[in-house]
Amino acid sequence: MAEKVKKAEKSGPLAKALRMAVETGKVKFGSRSSVKRALMGKAKLIIVSGNCPADVKADIGRYASLSEVGVLDFPGTSIELGSVCKKPFGVAALAIYEPGTSNILEFAKKK
Repeated sequence: MAEKVKKAEKSGPLAKALRMAVETGKVKFGSRSSVKRALMGKAKLIIVSGNCPADVKADIGRYASLSEVGVLDFPGTSIELGSVCKKPFGVAALAIYEPGTSNILEFAKKK
């Protein structure tokens, strides 16, 4: 368990911004939901875990580029992404509609 916390701490500012976006903004969890939101262009940013299935990651990337939605790769696994979002399950991808008081959209601009 300590290893998972250490990996999540490595992405310190990203993890803090992501947690603030989940707490204060509007976020939709799940890979199917993220693919759908990327296709419709309703999300401002989509975050994908490091171990997200390749076909799902390719679909999100393809649809996000067509609708000009930013995609950010989270450096950890889906379990770590879920724990950063304070969820008791793994999160392969999530779509952010509104960042709230978070500065999460700045991480997508840096990339």
